[in-house]
Amino acid sequence: MSYTTAHRDALKQAIASGVLRLSYDGKTVEYRSMTELKAALNEVEAALARDSGKPHTRQIKIYAEKDL
Repeated sequence: MSYTTAHRDALKQAIASGVLRLSYDGKTVEYRSMTELKAALNEVEAALARDSGKPHTRQIKIYAEKDL
């Protein structure tokens, strides 16, 4: 599916306001949780980055409880 920046902006606005139901282009989508909404945002951002040729970077943070 081809996403637009409008999709990304709608998802960001929904996360900021705490809303789980989005409506755009005459369609309504209701997410079950904020986690699912954030996963959708990550998917849209990754797709937009792939389409623009810019890779989506990820950070991995490692934490340790004991001295290594």
